[in-house]
Amino acid sequence: MEPIADSEIKRVLVINAHPDDSDFGASGTIAQWVAQGIEVSYVLCTNGDQGGEESGFTKEEMPAVRQREQRAACAALGISDVTFLNYVDGHLEPTIALRKDIVRQIRRVKPDRMICQSPERNWDRIGASHPDHLAAGEATIQAVYPDARNPFAFTDLLEEGLQPWKVKEVWMQGHAHPDHFVDITDTFHFKLAALKEHASQTSHMENLEEMLREWGQRNAGLGELPEGRIAEAFKIVNTN
Repeated sequence: MEPIADSEIKRVLVINAHPDDSDFGASGTIAQWVAQGIEVSYVLCTNGDQGGEESGFTKEEMPAVRQREQRAACAALGISDVTFLNYVDGHLEPTIALRKDIVRQIRRVKPDRMICQSPERNWDRIGASHPDHLAAGEATIQAVYPDARNPFAFTDLLEEGLQPWKVKEVWMQGHAHPDHFVDITDTFHFKLAALKEHASQTSHMENLEEMLREWGQRNAGLGELPEGRIAEAFKIVNTN
């Protein structure tokens, strides 16, 4: 499916379960948008405190570590608007409370486009189907439709001055059947720089760059891009 032209997009909201999820899945694409002057905001549902067991940090230290790393990764991409919802890592569910928190962020940012994780399990890549990823994706889609645009949903948000907002389209990362591929060869260095900021998760990966290139070249092949190119893959959802 062909997405809306970037020239028609002013703001993008990226919602993922954990710090580093967005950067593994979409940061090369996001770097292109930032370079075009599109405003990008990040929302992380959890602090990722169940990740990084090889980092040497304790579980109690991880929330602060991972928040700091995500902010540094965003700075590497030119992004300053980063919000953490502080749900417990590993316990995320698509609850009404999570939906409301996401609606609040949608109405605050007023994005034309959103990125989220796929709520559908990908049996070819079990890592993409972490339960928190599925929950974050499901809650985000429910927040986009019907909640964020509906003035009768979460009416107390109106008292906060947050008016209904209709998102034009959603790009899902980690979907089993992507239909849009973005060539990120020229922004791959931004992706690598962002992921290196997540040191508690990536510093032990001696082959990080090689792994990312292989993933990206595989995506490029699926998207029928020229040999040697690097791509990120998405499923485009039209919300009209």
